[in-house]
Amino acid sequence: MKLTDLPEMDDDTEEEQDTGSTAFDMRALESISEVPVQISAVLGRAVMDVNTMLKLGKGAVIELDRKLGQAIDVYVNNRLVARGEVVINDERLGITMTEIVKNVEKG
Repeated sequence: MKLTDLPEMDDDTEEEQDTGSTAFDMRALESISEVPVQISAVLGRAVMDVNTMLKLGKGAVIELDRKLGQAIDVYVNNRLVARGEVVINDERLGITMTEIVKNVEKG
């Protein structure tokens, strides 16, 4: 077969292919849109004995391993995906993403 024997593609054919691809992508997204995920925001961590923890009362302060203004970690299904800052939105706490973490595969 020669190159000249191939059928010519017009602009309509390209648009149909693009639309088909987009429709496939939308169907794929719809199929996973209802999958539940667990999102956790870690402000910091602390280690203490159970005895010390049992003595904590109302108003007790637990010192975390993070400093004021330091980014918090955002986990999705126990996997670090981003870092961000705590914000207040309509008297509710929220997170503004400041960095997306690219996970390095361990091999």
